[in-house]
Amino acid sequence: MSAERFGGLRARIAAEAARLMYEEGVDQYFTAKRIAAKRILGQVEGRRARCRPADLPSNGAIRDALLLFAERAEGSQRTRRLFALRVVALEAMRALAPFSPRLIGSVSTGHIRRGSDVDLHVFPADEEALERHVRVLGWTSDRERVTLQKGGELREYVHYHVADVAPLELTVYAPRELRMRPRSSTDGKPIVRLGIAALSALCARDHPAAWECYLETGEVEGMDALLDADEEDPLPGLLDDDGADGDESARAEPGEEDDPDQDYDPLPGFEGSA
Repeated sequence: MSAERFGGLRARIAAEAARLMYEEGVDQYFTAKRIAAKRILGQVEGRRARCRPADLPSNGAIRDALLLFAERAEGSQRTRRLFALRVVALEAMRALAPFSPRLIGSVSTGHIRRGSDVDLHVFPADEEALERHVRVLGWTSDRERVTLQKGGELREYVHYHVADVAPLELTVYAPRELRMRPRSSTDGKPIVRLGIAALSALCARDHPAAWECYLETGEVEGMDALLDADEEDPLPGLLDDDGADGDESARAEPGEEDDPDQDYDPLPGFEGSA
């Protein structure tokens, strides 16, 4: 396969994978690219065509295609919704100040799409204190414990899914890990964690007029309508009732699963190894 043809095929798969993630609710790079490859390659001599991992686009390429897709689909409303989500993040971080909250993910980088939530890292010395604090705030939350294999070891992470003005996901770390910076699976560089001051500066830089209005009024114009848009037009998804992907051929083979470090990425599930 020539370089031109190889690049063209990977670009087509990246574009289709991005569409699947944006329109059909596929939330994993691996699943999206395998389904996209199957749809584009179709069948060869009556058999399902299989492509080598090297034939598939990088997760970074899909991320870029997804961002372009979102910008074309949402226009200026996407920028307004980004600001609204950043304000939600800022107010949540102020409420969680005793636990050194840090913003990560699509809301920090600007790579939001339909269905994006606010991802925060929190660093409590005592998880029970965090639970009590969340209850005092009046937030409704669900606790989830996730086990991932990283560096050949099994590690457990605790997540709190909070129903606020916009969905929040709090990932719990030990205080000592505040000084550590996990690396992005896109470029291998340390991820960006934004504190309250850094997020405020980002809002002032990227959304100057809206930020000044927020400082004066304490409100974001049209926030409810901006954040309700996702609920009014939910992502349909591609999952069976039991939570398994309906396309058997797109399932990961042993050793091919998405990078478990994806929880750290600017766009969860959207940043992977190049």
